Amino acid sequence: MAASLLPLLLSLFFFLNLSSTTANLHKVSNLLRSQLLSQPKPLQDIPPTRFFEVTKPIKVPKTKPCSSLILQHDFGYTYGKSPVLVPYSPPSHCPSQNFSKIVLEWSATCKGRQFDRIFGVWLGGVELLRSCTAEPRATGIVWSVKKDVTRYYSLLMKEENQTLAVYLGNLVDKTYTGVYHVKLTFHFYPAVVKYSEILASGHTPWADLILPISRNLPLKDGLWFEIENSTDLEVKKFKIPRNAYRAVLEVYLSFHENDEFWYSNPTNDYISANNLTGTPGNGPFREVLVELDGKLVGAVWPFTVIYTGGVNPLLWRPITGIGSFDLPSYNIEITPYLGRILDGKTHTFGFSVTNALNVWYIDANLHIWLDHRSTRTQGKLLGHGSGGSLSTSTLYMNGLNASFFTQSSRSISSTGWVKSSHGKLITQSIQEVKYTNLMVMGNDGNMQTVNQTIHFDDGVYINSPSLNYSIKSSKLFPLYLYSDYVDQGNKTYLSMANITLGFNDEMSKLVGTHFSKTYVENLQTGQGSMIVKNNLVSSGLGSTQQVYNYGSPRFCYFRNVSSSNYTILYDIENSSSCRGRLQALVEFSHGKFSSIPARKVFLTSDLQEDEKGV
Repeated sequence: MAASLLPLLLSLFFFLNLSSTTANLHKVSNLLRSQLLSQPKPLQDIPPTRFFEVTKPIKVPKTKPCSSLILQHDFGYTYGKSPVLVPYSPPSHCPSQNFSKIVLEWSATCKGRQFDRIFGVWLGGVELLRSCTAEPRATGIVWSVKKDVTRYYSLLMKEENQTLAVYLGNLVDKTYTGVYHVKLTFHFYPAVVKYSEILASGHTPWADLILPISRNLPLKDGLWFEIENSTDLEVKKFKIPRNAYRAVLEVYLSFHENDEFWYSNPTNDYISANNLTGTPGNGPFREVLVELDGKLVGAVWPFTVIYTGGVNPLLWRPITGIGSFDLPSYNIEITPYLGRILDGKTHTFGFSVTNALNVWYIDANLHIWLDHRSTRTQGKLLGHGSGGSLSTSTLYMNGLNASFFTQSSRSISSTGWVKSSHGKLITQSIQEVKYTNLMVMGNDGNMQTVNQTIHFDDGVYINSPSLNYSIKSSKLFPLYLYSDYVDQGNKTYLSMANITLGFNDEMSKLVGTHFSKTYVENLQTGQGSMIVKNNLVSSGLGSTQQVYNYGSPRFCYFRNVSSSNYTILYDIENSSSCRGRLQALVEFSHGKFSSIPARKVFLTSDLQEDEKGV
């Protein structure tokens, strides 16, 4: 099977390299959304289109799940209103109350015309899901998101009434008619081993307590904090039990408005030299910094999620951008610092974003493991260090034509010990991150290329008298974007955009003498073009190709899929056996492709639908 796929993969590899060096692309606009695209008139007997994000299926036990429909709601005009709130309690109707897997399922339908909308799901203030809606068409769309939420087990099974909140800010009027009809369900899969037996062992795979590091209800928005500029610092107070022996901060984030395409923002010198107005700036580098009581303890260099209306909306129909339906969260090890927060007093987490423009949505969950055989643990921070660099060079600038190279690095390390009934645990946490971005502006600022790479390495090492544990992750986020805007006269222009997006993660884990490794190689490419005349999109084309490869000791999954304007061209899927790495794709995703333009800024409200449709 692997041999038969080799010619296809090699041809795809050749095509991607060819298109990344010769094709033209239109510069990114942070206002280029679905309203640029003409919608076909509804036709009878056409079923709704199913949108999907390519990812591995969730491995669930063979036991029959017990399912609970928690929420069913129509999100019409919800912008600026309170989140939808429903009561939640553990699934007492299930025959078993011990589960090995819990899956959240979001399913939705929509018809008409609508923007993509960011939304979040919280339980007791703890965020479970950050996602983006699909953009509808006249004949309707459907999509679903399934997420493994077993790591929130203690929260989902807490024996008390809690509030589940969903915020999806949507606008509905005569132009934007799409209403999102949503169902939210939890699927509980019974376990063979009882949870009480796991507790008796003294170690649990998930945290015993999860504290929300988010805003408190009531609100007329999501529970996330809003970062609007580079000086904003959002702070949340918290207090932890005195018998904690491990803590991990899980950070959720998303970027919008002037920073939705932060990786393509030109420098402020370029903007001022050309007297540009309304062009987002501050350069193309962003990092999320996390402080504990004012001390830097972690950083997140985010994956460049492109939402379902981004760059060219036709690219994401029906295959959506990597991470758009289930935005990644990021873990920061807090265990080395426990000695400073086990005093029973109130402490603070703070969030900021380097070079930020409005707006970033950020919150977090603090996962805490408790010593059930003790009422108090002790700890001490042994060492902490951090350092970083950031530089931008102007390679050349001649009016609106210019080239910039930005590079940055960051390292954060900490070591501490905690004494509990498990003995003395010494924990070391290390983050090492590197970033490069080459930006080229041409065609009097109408053409832009961006070639960006983020290397994100982190590791956690725990030594104890009874067990040594380590987990290391090496992530690579390559991004290539090329866009161009060509004036064809007679109030007509051609907008073109090509994109290559990659998410690669190799993780190794050592528990005692047992070593395991998993990897994800996820590569997506797209080519799109639109003809706009008199602010009407008269025609357009979007094509997307994606290769996804996942491997672990017990499960492997492979998928190669392509689409063009809502139509699936081919879809090759295999999960029956593990296959070797796709070396050609690995080499390609590690930088064997070229370099993104200044964005063309205009209001989508100025562009109306054409009757012909696309």
